[in-house]
Amino acid sequence: MDRYVQVEPNVKVYVEDIGEGTPVLFLHGWPVNYKMFEYQLNALPNHGIRTIAMDFRGYGLSDKPSIGYDYDRMADDVRAVIDDLGLTDAVLAGFSMGGAIAAHYMARHEGHGVSKLALLSAAAPVFTQRDGYPYGLTPDELNEQIIEPIFTDRAKLLDTFGGMFFAKEHSQPFMQWFHALGMEASSYGTISSAMALRDEDLRGELETIQVPTAIFHGKKDEICPFEFAEEMQKAIPAAELVVFEESGHGAFYDELEKYNAELIRFIQS
Repeated sequence: MDRYVQVEPNVKVYVEDIGEGTPVLFLHGWPVNYKMFEYQLNALPNHGIRTIAMDFRGYGLSDKPSIGYDYDRMADDVRAVIDDLGLTDAVLAGFSMGGAIAAHYMARHEGHGVSKLALLSAAAPVFTQRDGYPYGLTPDELNEQIIEPIFTDRAKLLDTFGGMFFAKEHSQPFMQWFHALGMEASSYGTISSAMALRDEDLRGELETIQVPTAIFHGKKDEICPFEFAEEMQKAIPAAELVVFEESGHGAFYDELEKYNAELIRFIQS
């Protein structure tokens, strides 16, 4: 079932809702959309899991306003979806940027409607380097390598970014499909979201997360280095770290069978 949820006046976001059972709400990463979870949407409903995935504003089938790409507004959009669907005991599963927004949601909305959290290759606690946080790109490097190229050749930038996404080789048709997902987003939305990734800092929020949390992270991640996962595990009380030794950022496909099995185990535990 597909539907649109009004998150604020004149802005609706798209939601895919499949299956019955324990609800899981997936939040996609930059710069793609809900379709990145195709290989989870195919599998999880067969295990008694209601599998829900939304497109953030600016992405996929959602409306594409010119503003609203900070973590506060994006977390508020998630709250609108949770309330519209009447979710009270959901697993919130966020990938990359979606993982950062999921973590921020837990702090900003005090975990409303969420009973478990899955942080999937999450861009948290901070995506760029800070004092006391030497991991990832510097803010200047992000400007130079990601934001500025969007203004001149977004298709090429997304091709380069996609080439860093996976640790294993995948078919050319798959990579073309994955690139096309990024091109479905609005250019200004990807720019504003990249600025949020550059600027937002969740280090003071992770300790407030009080639900069972699983951190899925590829050991070979070139986009969100594995140190991100270690920092999250230190900060989130009783967080479980699930390591994907052969995976890059896209562990959801690099080790698809293990990924789905671990997701199902965590959801049903």
